[in-house]
Amino acid sequence: MPRIIPSTKLRNEYNEVSREAHQIQEPIFVTKNGAGDLAVMSMETFELLSRRAELVEKLAVGHADVVAGRTVNARQALARLREELEP
Repeated sequence: MPRIIPSTKLRNEYNEVSREAHQIQEPIFVTKNGAGDLAVMSMETFELLSRRAELVEKLAVGHADVVAGRTVNARQALARLREELEP
């Protein structure tokens, strides 16, 4: 379940919110006047989510290559490498 807090809690109880962000390792959503405004998280969580997003992007590119037929099997790839590396 997402953690949602008002902006006043972030302002008045920063240390507690920071500690919680490190503990739950998920974004904490901050509201302003009852509406969603920000998401805050620990640096570790941000880096993890960023790495996951990069991986998903690379997998999507690879999947698109497979769908478009821009792939070769392992034997063909190794044969090409041998050709390129042999004098």
